[in-house]
Amino acid sequence: QVQLVESEGGSVQPGGSLSLSCAASGRTVSRHAMGWFRQVPGKEREFVSVTIWSSGSVYYVYYADYVKGRFTISRDNAKNTVTLRMNSLKPEDTAVYYCVADPGVSIATMRRPDRYEYWGQGTQVTVSS
Repeated sequence: QVQLVESEGGSVQPGGSLSLSCAASGRTVSRHAMGWFRQVPGKEREFVSVTIWSSGSVYYVYYADYVKGRFTISRDNAKNTVTLRMNSLKPEDTAVYYCVADPGVSIATMRRPDRYEYWGQGTQVTVSS
């Protein structure tokens, strides 16, 4: 069993930056896919970004089109953490952000929230002037 705990989100003005981190516990997740989804009220959870283990120390990184070039995901396997650095934030980035992990997610399934076994509790990010 894996427990995921996100750092506190926050409120920023448009154009601002914010980092979210997620710490995993319970077992090593170095070969798990780890990433982020987000959700706004009344809408389904949507894919943001994910890192997927390939082999050795190689990980592939993927982003949703609407965050590409603005968000950066990274992971530290020694600390069992994944971080999402969000730059040039827009009001439409306002959402509850969830950390996710799963040992079996692939490129074909990475955008499907139902394919992730482990979820954090979610943290609110608000972008507003």
